[in-house]
Amino acid sequence: MDNKKLMQFLGLCQRAGKLASGETGAANAVKNGEAELVIVAENASDNTKKKFNDSAAYYNKKIIVFGDKYELGRAIGKDERASVKFL
Repeated sequence: MDNKKLMQFLGLCQRAGKLASGETGAANAVKNGEAELVIVAENASDNTKKKFNDSAAYYNKKIIVFGDKYELGRAIGKDERASVKFL
């Protein structure tokens, strides 16, 4: 899947209410067992990447590093986002 299609897919998921975004919302979705996939921006801080890698590993969720914070935010109609979670 190319970048443009993935960003369109993220926007569709946001409109359908199937995304949690931002560090707090995304972290809560993982802890509650609601999230199935974590996307972390390439330009997120090392601390943020470690936090979500550890959380995804502990709760047995998939994680990918993709795009940047501005692209992820723009794709879902929000300000910049370091992470999004598929619910």
